[in-house]
Amino acid sequence: MKYIDEFRDGGLARELATAIAAEVRKERSYRLMEFCGGHTHAISRYGLRDLVPDNIRFIHGPGCPVCVLPVGRIDSAIELARDHGVILCSYGDTLRVPASERMSLLRAKADGADIRMVYSSMDALQVARDNPKREVVFFAIGFETTTPPTAVALHMAQTEGLENFSVFCNHVLTPAAMEAIMMAPATADGRQVAIDGFIGPSHVSTVIGSQPYEKVAEDFFKPIVISGFEPLDVLQSVLMLIRLINRGEWGVENQFTRAVTREGNRKAQEVMAKALERRDAFEWRGLGQVPHSALRIREAFAAFDAERRFDLPYRSVPDHKACECADILRGVTAPQDCKVFGTACTPDNPLGSCMVSAEGACAAHYTYGRFELGRAAPRTVTEQA
Repeated sequence: MKYIDEFRDGGLARELATAIAAEVRKERSYRLMEFCGGHTHAISRYGLRDLVPDNIRFIHGPGCPVCVLPVGRIDSAIELARDHGVILCSYGDTLRVPASERMSLLRAKADGADIRMVYSSMDALQVARDNPKREVVFFAIGFETTTPPTAVALHMAQTEGLENFSVFCNHVLTPAAMEAIMMAPATADGRQVAIDGFIGPSHVSTVIGSQPYEKVAEDFFKPIVISGFEPLDVLQSVLMLIRLINRGEWGVENQFTRAVTREGNRKAQEVMAKALERRDAFEWRGLGQVPHSALRIREAFAAFDAERRFDLPYRSVPDHKACECADILRGVTAPQDCKVFGTACTPDNPLGSCMVSAEGACAAHYTYGRFELGRAAPRTVTEQA
């Protein structure tokens, strides 16, 4: 295959669906968590739930980097822009995420804060070059996919001696989140995620490779299949997972061989390792404090660390009381089961981050109308373990 439309071929999709149906055992259920916002949207956009048997359940995990960022981190970014008078450079999908008291970066900008949308860390560097008398902070977020460009920006700022540039680092790590999901306690009403296998992330894996997932698979006896984004990719990955589950096997398999290797992108990993190191712990929306699950700026680049430069303490802030984004990110609740989904909470008026980001589970269900089918709710919500 060479072109995108070949990965969306309806005839091949039906053949894969037939193969999946032939492998599925009617007496059991298959609970598969996709760990990538791109997969969540592919499942909803192409109606993949309708192509697989009813006892296969897609469970949405914390695969959206904007969604997993806690309220306190958004508050800190707003504080930088409002109280410290910096030019804050941010990716666009972060601007509308609700923070404390229904504030957001976009509303702070409307109130006069100098907040600018950028498409890359290189854009933020250029803003600093163009404004030598202003402090410029890059609000860096994302999984391992967007981490290398942040590391490159730190290297370039140090090489150029760009003294008015710093980074507010909020990069998080996927394998640690998978472990946290498996070890998460039950909710107050007894709900707990039950997972038979993972659909592993695509872009993240092009950077880190498939090897880091091997420990997760071995520690929790779960199969993981790294999948591409297209509908045929996802269906083939489901077929691979069903076969592994039926055989009682665990480990890591790679469906996305056209882009992912076991070793990953070694050059990107080296650039990251020189500028960034693991934090002892980091708060995730829905998961709380997760050990060794995020990155911070190394001492060698401390001059470009916004948290140190502006003495920015972190304060944990609870989510909006009506928003169930935390449970959705953990996989214990489906978007359409949230009481405010599609009513008080919409993409135009989001109460939580899952409805904001282009990769959010709530945004996917709302955009593609899967919540209207009625059958979606019982098929995506997880049972008690």
